Amino acid sequence: MTLWEQYAPELLIDLYELTMAESYLKEGMSGEATFSLFVRDYPPRRSYFVASGMEHVAELITGMRFSEASLDYLASTGKLTHDLIVFLREFRFTGTLRALPEGRIFFAQEPILEVTAPIIQGQLLETLIMNVIQLETMIAGKAARCVHAAQGRGLVDFSLRRTHGVDAGVKVARASYLAGFDGTSNVLAGKLYGIPIVGTMAHSYVTSFPSEMDSFLSFARAFPDNTVLLIDTYDTLCGARKAVEVARRMAEQGKVLRAVRLDSGDLVELSREVRRIFVEAGLPEVKILVSGSLDEYGIQKLLDDGAEIDMFAIGTRMGVSADAPYLDIAYKLVEYGGRPVLKLSSGKKTWVGQKQIYRKYDSGGNMREDLLCLLSEEQPEGAEPLLEAIVENGERRRAPESLEAVRKRFAEEWARLPSPYRALDATRKYPVGIGRGLQELEDLVEEDRRNEELGRGC
Repeated sequence: MTLWEQYAPELLIDLYELTMAESYLKEGMSGEATFSLFVRDYPPRRSYFVASGMEHVAELITGMRFSEASLDYLASTGKLTHDLIVFLREFRFTGTLRALPEGRIFFAQEPILEVTAPIIQGQLLETLIMNVIQLETMIAGKAARCVHAAQGRGLVDFSLRRTHGVDAGVKVARASYLAGFDGTSNVLAGKLYGIPIVGTMAHSYVTSFPSEMDSFLSFARAFPDNTVLLIDTYDTLCGARKAVEVARRMAEQGKVLRAVRLDSGDLVELSREVRRIFVEAGLPEVKILVSGSLDEYGIQKLLDDGAEIDMFAIGTRMGVSADAPYLDIAYKLVEYGGRPVLKLSSGKKTWVGQKQIYRKYDSGGNMREDLLCLLSEEQPEGAEPLLEAIVENGERRRAPESLEAVRKRFAEEWARLPSPYRALDATRKYPVGIGRGLQELEDLVEEDRRNEELGRGC
């Protein structure tokens, strides 16, 4: 069995989802349920999220089938009955998926998506949906912060070698491009998603030649139309002077040196000196690309300190969202059989029922306030509904969106997000109000549950 064949998406399930399904089946519980996916609170310094991963969820759940090999494995565990195995053999998602379109900005406690389906179907999707949305949304937000910090300079994703698995690597490339990165070093992501691929050379390339100059000249001969030289293998400033000589030789052939890359040392001082060397040589057009354990905080500090940088290659710290490596994401039952339900656990209370998010804008077209309402509540005047049905009756409502369309949507969203919420060290939280109908139903159900569950001698 190959590595790829081992990953059957239908088995991306935590065991407790199967044990609950077993019990639901035995009890004849087949009523329609709604599950809501949301992030409880912001990671440190954050004040927004960027929706990503919905297209992958829609693809996975509409195509989800239990293969005979997967069913044989489940039967072999001895933990499930024959009846459940028979049920899973016929599994098809027949429900509805309402979700934020990818690229939209959203906020804590707002539903990212809601699944309405027979309860076993909705329950079995819990871990798969959480896994997909958590990673891609987390990375899209981290990448958006890097783009903001770069102040219009180029960014490329260099994270693949240190992301948490091969699937994470390609999803990081996609999510970062969605949020405004210009390309990726990840060739597979380039093939899968049409992202521009970018690459230079490694220090091993330079050291494999008799001299640094030999390596530079060889690379320029191989890639005369896209020459980017890594100049810090031995001494950065010496490497820059050699790059000037390479640029002059290329000019004799009608070619230009596109950029140099710095990967170590005092990047502020070195970038300034490298810029000076190229300007004095009459080569101000040569770009300076830097890399090396950077994220939005590193970018901001470099630019605040006066670094001369045109492009950033962002790797590990973005690819694993190093300062905030997970979201407090939850997938909770909010309605079953037409009955609103909620959880009262301390710090983990949920909002009942099927919901809609409405967004209001100010006179300049900027985001002003969101309102979380029951789906059945009347749409507030002048407000935009955000959640859209992308799967109905188990079928996609539309063709998958192109990544370029999603990228454009995010850019438009970002332009409408007021500047206080964009800050890298955000202190203000975007206002999210609660609709009257939702609040009244929440209070009613909470009172009923407290009386029913806590009033029996607890």
